[in-house]
Amino acid sequence: MARFVSIWFPDLTTDRLVLKRPELAGTPFVLAAPSRGRVVVKAASPQARGCGIVEGMVVADARAVLPSLEVIEDDSELAGKLLAALAKWALRYTPLAGVDLDDGLILDATGCTHLWGGEMAYLKDIVARLKGSGYDARAAMADTIAAAWAVCRYGKSERIVAPGAQLDALLALPPTALRLEQITLEKMHKLGFYQIKSFVYIAPSVLKRRFGQALLDRLGQALGHVHEAFEPIQPPEPFTERLPCLEPIRTAPGIEIAMQKLLEMLCSRLVKEGQGVRKAVLKCYRIDGEMRQVEIGTSFASCSAGHLFKLFELKIPTIEPALGIELFVLEAPIVEPLGEQQDQLFNIGAANKWVEIAELLDRLVARAGPDISHRYLPAQHYWPERCTVEAASLKEQPQTTWRIDRPRPVHLLPEPQRVEVSAPVPDYPPMLFRYQGEVHKIKRADGPERIEQEWWIQQGLHRDYYTVEDEAGARFWIFRLGHYQDDNKPEWFIHGYFA
Repeated sequence: MARFVSIWFPDLTTDRLVLKRPELAGTPFVLAAPSRGRVVVKAASPQARGCGIVEGMVVADARAVLPSLEVIEDDSELAGKLLAALAKWALRYTPLAGVDLDDGLILDATGCTHLWGGEMAYLKDIVARLKGSGYDARAAMADTIAAAWAVCRYGKSERIVAPGAQLDALLALPPTALRLEQITLEKMHKLGFYQIKSFVYIAPSVLKRRFGQALLDRLGQALGHVHEAFEPIQPPEPFTERLPCLEPIRTAPGIEIAMQKLLEMLCSRLVKEGQGVRKAVLKCYRIDGEMRQVEIGTSFASCSAGHLFKLFELKIPTIEPALGIELFVLEAPIVEPLGEQQDQLFNIGAANKWVEIAELLDRLVARAGPDISHRYLPAQHYWPERCTVEAASLKEQPQTTWRIDRPRPVHLLPEPQRVEVSAPVPDYPPMLFRYQGEVHKIKRADGPERIEQEWWIQQGLHRDYYTVEDEAGARFWIFRLGHYQDDNKPEWFIHGYFA
C-alpha cells in the first residue's frame, strides 16, 4: 500500500530570509510586492503577525500599525527555488520527492519508513532536521496525497493516518482541507457545512448538482477512490539502490563497504534481468545537506561487482565526506543487454580474452579520463576526414571493411595543416616542404592519388595526395588542393604521418 508524506512550511520565505540575514531574527518584517497598483504584504514574520499585520494588507496601512516595520521586496520566484532545493534535500528519505507550490513538499514514502525504524521515527527525523536548519515545518503521512495534505495543515494532533483510515481523519476537518475553490467554500459556508462530516455522507449526485464535479474529485482523491499523481523533481533511474547509514560515514573504508554492498545489490538485479552496466553513478548525501557524486563508465556491459568496484575505488579519494555521509545511492542510468558472450566475458577461467581488453580499458579510462581510449571503425566514405567513425562500445560491429588497397597514415591529423612547398608543375611531387619551421627535403615520393569531394555532402576542390619520405626517413601524407592555373597557385597541406 502506498504511503505519502506532506510537508508544510507556514513561513517558508520569511524563515529563509532569517537564515540569510540573522539580524532579522526577532524583528517584525514583511515581504511586499505590487498588486493592482498598490504595494501589499505577501508574507509577514511571526512578530509582524503578532502586531495585527496580515497578508494582503497595504504596506502603508501596515506601517501605520507598526512604524518600525521592516519592508523587504518580495522575489516572486523565491518560493519555487527554495522548494526545489528542499525537494532535492529530501531525496535522502525517498527516491520520489516533488514540489507542492507554494509552500510544501510531497514525498512518496512507500517502502522507505522501515529504514528509519517506522513511520513515526521517519516523520520525526524529517521535521527535526528541517527545524534544526531554521525552518518551521510540519508533516503528516497517509495513504493518499490529499489526506496527508489535509491533516498536515488542518489536523489538530495526530499526524499519521493509519492505513485505510482516511475518512475518520478527515471528518473533523474544515472543507478548505480538500483544496476546494473559494466559490465552492463560500457556498458551503452559507449552507452551514463547517466540517467535512457535514456533507461527506450526502449522495454524490446531490453534491455534484450543488457544488460541481470538482468536489467529488477532491473527495475521491482524499479517500483513495480517485488517483492523484504528482511530478517528482527527478524520476529515479530504473536500476537504483539506496543504503541509509545508522551513523554518518566519514572514512574511506566505510565508503568502500557501502559501495561493495550497493554493487552486490545492483548486480544481483542486473543478472536476473539480463542487463549490464555501461554507466554508474554513486551519490553520497552528507548530513550538512550537500551531495557529492562520482561516476564510472565501462567499455562493455558489465554485471561484475568486483570489476565495477575497482573502477569506483579509484574515485574514493575525490569524495569529501565532511561531517559524514548519511545516505548512499547507486544508480545505473545506462545499461545494455549482456549478450551471449557475457557469461564468459568476466569468467577468469575462460579462454575469452575480451575480459582482459575490457577491464584494461575501463581502468585506463577511470584513471586518466574518457579521452584516453578511443576505438574507430571504418565508414563508407572516401574523404579522409569522414572515413572513420568512433565506436560506442567494444562490441559494435563495422558496417564496411577497412580499405587496404591504398596506403593510409597511422596518424591522421584532425585538420590538414598548410605547408610551404617547392614543386615542379603540373603533376610532379614536391622536392621539399617547410612545416613548423623545419625544411624537409624529399628523397622518395609516390602519387598522386586524387580524392574528390562527396558532392552530395559538401562542395569543394579535389585533392591530389602524395606519400613522401624525407632524408631522415620520416614519411608524410601531403596533398595539393585543386589544379595549377595561370593566375592561381594551389595550396599544399600535410594531413598525416606514417610509422
